[in-house]
Amino acid sequence: MISVEQREKISKRYHKITSAINEEFWKINSSIDHSLYVGSYGRNTAICTSDIDILLCLPSAIFDRFNALTGNSQSRLLQAVKTAIKEAYPNSDIRADGQIIKIAFSDGIIFECLPAFKNTSGSFVYPDSNMGGKWLSTNPKAEQEAIRDKNKTSNGLLVSTCKHMRYIRDNFFKSYKLSGIVIDSFAYQAIGSWRFTESGGSEPFSYEKHLLAFYNEHCFSWLLSGMSAPGSNDKIDISGSSECLEKVLKYMVEE
Repeated sequence: MISVEQREKISKRYHKITSAINEEFWKINSSIDHSLYVGSYGRNTAICTSDIDILLCLPSAIFDRFNALTGNSQSRLLQAVKTAIKEAYPNSDIRADGQIIKIAFSDGIIFECLPAFKNTSGSFVYPDSNMGGKWLSTNPKAEQEAIRDKNKTSNGLLVSTCKHMRYIRDNFFKSYKLSGIVIDSFAYQAIGSWRFTESGGSEPFSYEKHLLAFYNEHCFSWLLSGMSAPGSNDKIDISGSSECLEKVLKYMVEE
């Protein structure tokens, strides 16, 4: 699990990156505005500090400026954000990688910074520099709220399930790919009305068997049309994660 000391270190770096972005793009002195934790850490389903995802919100005028450029404007935007972060961490390994700026710290913690622009709907537009460049959308706040609400109604079972699945993945199937958003989206959909109770007394592994049965029932359609993310309903491609997801669920039934 993530210790208090690790969380303090993550917070310090988060604020330093935020300050650099605000100074460069917003022309303000702030270490808290225009950024938020996203990914597993933001959804409170992370069990380690290996990858910390943060969203860096930029002014709409910056979008207009880069969107008007010819060629791969998304790549140019990533380079501009990379340059700003490099001012804060000149000695760290920082590189643009498709949609994010990746900062690899010497202690093994990796920050993946997603520059984005907020829509009036609350969603965000972000750059994808692959295949010539394009703009994509995401709604991490809707996902976080959905996870939080269902975790509350399940008396904590949802987040516990997500963390347990990560533990199994990391300790028994590390050579396979299984993304955090696939784990969280699956658990969110599969949990149904299951929840932690004080009395207990259910059949051993009945919840785990339910999860595996839910996967078997829906896997084919997910492979065809994608899995829906919590809250945002964004479609997630599970083709690279389905094999490991099945292995994790079978392990949960058999352990």
